[in-house]
Amino acid sequence: MTTPSVFRSLEICAGAGGLALGLEKSGFVPSVLVEKDEHPLRTLRTNRPTWKLVQEDLEEFEPERHPDSFGVDLLSAGPPRVKSLATIERAEDHAERKLVTAALYLVGTVRPRAVLIENVPGLVESEDFAEIRSEIQDELEHLGYRLFKRVLNAMHFGVPQDRKHGFFIALKEDCADTFAWPAPLPGPPASVGDALYPSMASQGWPHAAAWAAHAQRVAPTLVGGSDRRGGPDLGPGRAKNIWQEMGINGGTVADELPGPDTPWDISADRKDLPALTVAQAARLQGFPDDWVITGRKTRAYRQVGQAVPPPLAEAVGHSIAKALSAGASRSNHLASAG
Repeated sequence: MTTPSVFRSLEICAGAGGLALGLEKSGFVPSVLVEKDEHPLRTLRTNRPTWKLVQEDLEEFEPERHPDSFGVDLLSAGPPRVKSLATIERAEDHAERKLVTAALYLVGTVRPRAVLIENVPGLVESEDFAEIRSEIQDELEHLGYRLFKRVLNAMHFGVPQDRKHGFFIALKEDCADTFAWPAPLPGPPASVGDALYPSMASQGWPHAAAWAAHAQRVAPTLVGGSDRRGGPDLGPGRAKNIWQEMGINGGTVADELPGPDTPWDISADRKDLPALTVAQAARLQGFPDDWVITGRKTRAYRQVGQAVPPPLAEAVGHSIAKALSAGASRSNHLASAG
């Protein structure tokens, strides 16, 4: 048996494909992607028509009906943001915790060589999440995995955004010894101005260069929100203030890029500043320009804001792939020696 050059994965709660796209770039080909929302599914179909998509609630997904789910190297999951018990006010918010439990059940059924669960940083490091964190750790260790957990910031991996994600990585013992978290890229983080200057200048906006020079900092975390939230904006009040300091109206999302007649005055009221488009928000998330986010503005922006930045997913994917390759090589060596 030789070490595979491509690994197979099963992804659940796939969303608009940020996690899957990054993993694809690190050597993982999805056998099945599970997502219940038709809007991100449309995005996935548009960009990767060959991927096998299953529209189903995770709690109802039965891998036995999808044989490609078995024999995968990696089970990856980006379930909706889990809330701490201290902040839960609505009964429906317990659904997020149920999805984590369903993901753990699926691990026990599919038995992949590796598991990746991504969620809020607090799930990894906050005492408010100690109960569910213990549930994750106990169940994965019971299933024979060694668990690694860490919070990573996307801005250290080429994404022009201060965005932290919590990761749980679980590996079978035969490949756990060589696992190492990805190292941050050298140099300062990419800036909003540099990332968005080409698009800001593309329609002849005369202030594009001046704006880009003023926006030499990373973006605050883009927040997609839930279906219970209103129209699109770039985040809570503090984030809007940071955007205003960069000369951007963070209270909305634009339909079009700035043009020749679009004014720009850094001291203007927020509502008189240009806003970002969905495509620009996607670029700040690290999506490639050819990745099409489908749907009307609010739905499209929500997909972007809820995604895992692909460059961050790629960095974590490379670390998992290296560990799996080393484990396979070790197994081959032991088999040859025997």
